[in-house]
Amino acid sequence: MTRAYAAPAAGARLAPFDVARREPGPRDVELAIDWCGVCHSDLHQVRDEWGGAVFPMVPGHEIVGRVTRVGGEVRKLRVGDLAGVGCLVDSCRTCDPCGRQLEQFCAKGPAWTYNSTLMDRRTQTYGGYSKSVVVDEAFTLRIAPGQDLARVAPILCAGITTWSPLRHWKVGKGSRVGVVGLGGLGHMAVKLAVALGAEVTLLSHSASKEADARRLGAHEFEVTSAPRAFRKLAGRFDLVLDTVSAEHDLGPYLGTLRVEGAMVLVGVPPKPAPVHAFSLIGGRKTLSGSLIGGIAETQEVLDFCAEKKVAADVEVIPMQAIDAAYERMLKGDVRYRFVIDLATL
Repeated sequence: MTRAYAAPAAGARLAPFDVARREPGPRDVELAIDWCGVCHSDLHQVRDEWGGAVFPMVPGHEIVGRVTRVGGEVRKLRVGDLAGVGCLVDSCRTCDPCGRQLEQFCAKGPAWTYNSTLMDRRTQTYGGYSKSVVVDEAFTLRIAPGQDLARVAPILCAGITTWSPLRHWKVGKGSRVGVVGLGGLGHMAVKLAVALGAEVTLLSHSASKEADARRLGAHEFEVTSAPRAFRKLAGRFDLVLDTVSAEHDLGPYLGTLRVEGAMVLVGVPPKPAPVHAFSLIGGRKTLSGSLIGGIAETQEVLDFCAEKKVAADVEVIPMQAIDAAYERMLKGDVRYRFVIDLATL
């Protein structure tokens, strides 16, 4: 058994809970968890806002720690190594998406790190708000030493969620990127796009975000609530990365794209957004979405961040402060990711 914190029911306060972790099999890695980031999806899940939640639920999918045991067939990691676990802990490994290293789109449905089941569709998964986890080595990630590990943890979700579309749409030197929203996802999008060599503009409805946006590396800042903002931005961007989870009109942002530009949604507003066909056909523009990334791509962003010294801006909290952290997240009162110190559990 390992100590954890769990939501006993939808909307209930999280409380101490014991998780039965499996003994490591031949290809398994056991990880003692030191840090776990707090994702906004954790809040959605523990409150069952997306439906289908199973309780008790141990959230957490931005996990960093140290390897304590490995199975006899494990070659990727050794005892004592730094390692991470992100949003995925297994997939079918035989379907077309899995064959293309897109395990997050597994045709049979991947095994998510929590509020899911393993591929046997019976064994419940429990996440990183806990002292340890056991995962197949294929779904573990190597963490380079010498980094602030609390700041590395959010790369396993917020980082890969923004990295994947930046890479898919081949952002690099000479690219013009607009980032909509400056939160947990948005601040990583700015840092990563800048590190890739792009010219980055942060788009926000609040002028108060400008100083932080520029500190994080944004070259330009535009207040979208200003009357002339979208006229000024017309036709500017190759890629617009929309990180906002609140309802908003997508049409004006599509107007900021160049011909054949793309707007990618990574935030999930509560209601569908209407889009007029003319917003797309007048320039052969693309409106797309992106969901985290596969294991190879997640390793890629971890290695890139280690090399370029890119890390999340975090506020470290004790495990016992998680409910207060959720309330602060709802108010946007975090710069820019909470990370749990599991030594406090």
